[in-house]
Amino acid sequence: MCCNVKYKISGKIGDIVHYHCKTCRKAHGSAFSSVAAVKESDFKLVSDVTLGCYESSSGKNRYFGPNCATQIYAKKDSIEHIILRLG
Repeated sequence: MCCNVKYKISGKIGDIVHYHCKTCRKAHGSAFSSVAAVKESDFKLVSDVTLGCYESSSGKNRYFGPNCATQIYAKKDSIEHIILRLG
């Protein structure tokens, strides 16, 4: 929202999916969360900010902008891609 976080994706963005789990609904205040998978190695922050991080469930961290708290992506310990937030 504040436009302080900028990133670059150098590879393919996966299919858009809509998560309906209780945690995603709560975190986004809606019926679902729209996301897409991106290989972690294809994602790079290009702005000079340090994202905030919150472990929302065991092994899953949500990363957000430090100024406005907009969710940028999530990362599960057990997978090799990030979960890019789309909306």
